[in-house]
Amino acid sequence: MTRSQVAFTAPHFKAAQAGQNILQQGGTAIEAMVAAAATIAVVYPHMNGLGGDGFWLISEPGKEPIAIDAAGVSAQLATRDFYQGEHVIPSRGGKAALTMAGAVAGWQEALTMSANWQASLPLEALLADAIHWAKAGSEVTESYVAAGNKTHADLSPFADFAAFLKQGEKYEVGDLLCMPKLAETLETLAAKGLSDFYQGEIAASLAKDLEAAGSPIRLADFHQYRAQRVTPLSVTTSQGKLYNLPAPTQGIASLLILALYDRLYEQANDDVDMAHLLIEATKQAFIARNNNVTDVTRVPTDLATMLSEASLETMLQEIALNKAQAWPHVAKPGDTIWMGACDSEGRMVSYIQSLYWEFGSGVVSPATGIVWNNRGSSFSLDANSLQALGPNLKPFHTLNPAFAELKDGRRISYGTMGGEGQPQTQAALFSRYVYHHLPLEQAISQGRWLLGRTWGDESHNLKLEQDFANRAASILEDRGHDLVVVESCNELMGHAGAVVLHPSGDAEAATDPRSDGRAIVSNLA
Repeated sequence: MTRSQVAFTAPHFKAAQAGQNILQQGGTAIEAMVAAAATIAVVYPHMNGLGGDGFWLISEPGKEPIAIDAAGVSAQLATRDFYQGEHVIPSRGGKAALTMAGAVAGWQEALTMSANWQASLPLEALLADAIHWAKAGSEVTESYVAAGNKTHADLSPFADFAAFLKQGEKYEVGDLLCMPKLAETLETLAAKGLSDFYQGEIAASLAKDLEAAGSPIRLADFHQYRAQRVTPLSVTTSQGKLYNLPAPTQGIASLLILALYDRLYEQANDDVDMAHLLIEATKQAFIARNNNVTDVTRVPTDLATMLSEASLETMLQEIALNKAQAWPHVAKPGDTIWMGACDSEGRMVSYIQSLYWEFGSGVVSPATGIVWNNRGSSFSLDANSLQALGPNLKPFHTLNPAFAELKDGRRISYGTMGGEGQPQTQAALFSRYVYHHLPLEQAISQGRWLLGRTWGDESHNLKLEQDFANRAASILEDRGHDLVVVESCNELMGHAGAVVLHPSGDAEAATDPRSDGRAIVSNLA
């Protein structure tokens, strides 16, 4: 077999370098991803962390991809009685911290797969960069500062959130953020193993701190949690086979958009037509998603049937080139990180990790330095809701890493952060690269759009980046789109990235100029 170039892309350059360092040591794509996942939890802590969740798509050449669902489940005490007196589940504070953190269990499960490929690198090596930056400090970015400004009023009242403030005040770009407690936690995991997060001293400390903060999570919830290997959803198009995660993620929406566009793309005379058709496909995909995606035990229909010819044909009847469908439907928020990797044996990973909102629940464990997610705030206290709260359930997840195997032999790991925008940005970069043959970097960097409401915004309209709006706004308005224009190169549109492995063994990778990322491709030393 031809040895492949190695490649890594991440929305923060230190995470990309951490992953590439492991690849250069001969490590697997999985080992590189764990190193990067730990590092980005330190250097981009507003977007993700050890107290969050993760989803994996892992591909070996010639084999069907395998998915890992590392989404946390709700605590045993997470019942409507626990939230008596509340109209909705709070989005911040202890009561928002109601689902287990699955990310570290996902790392552990993925590394078990990696150990079947080849001899493992020591955990100390995988966590070394993360520990270094947690101790030495990492310069905060504009993205971190913007998140801090946005959340300061909500989170500064929590005493332990001071770990993410500079002597009680907001950080400025370039300031060093040190996390000594998190460094100690990472050192403990390196020495004792990742299972300590759920079975050992770290679990005991986290359970104690969460209970003190008002969370329903208890030590038994840690002991019972496991990440799960699951079968990905897939759809075959004219270009190849596309993969994504099943429920409780919105992976079905990402696949639906591209499956619909596969039947529409020949109508697109230019990129404005492309955008319009993708937006209309998004509307159909989101309606289907909202009616069906929940914890896997409660999904009302087999999601695979939604990708059938009959189902797609029904949706296509609602899409027209010159007319926009009425909107809105309820949007799903969320901030996160996506990363992609390819090792020298052609094994590829698409991975996503998140706290849900910026800084999650805002609950920081004083004993460990870990900030906890608020994914459980997307549960409903309405007993009749598809997302009704109950113990041992997974909430709806916007997270969905993507992977594609094209008929021409190319294999693509791709994804983005951005909540409601994830399926839309995936569709934009994939369509530009695969259907309309733009270079990978250009497919990611060109102006984008976002359909739906964002935080603090009551409108459900279509947002266009200024550079795209200059040529598209008037045409889209004439077709009936309710739109607004935002600044170009806007973080609102996500942090996209992709790694492509060509049949020759050559790799290419790209990252988003909207992030602080880097894409690295090299030959194995």
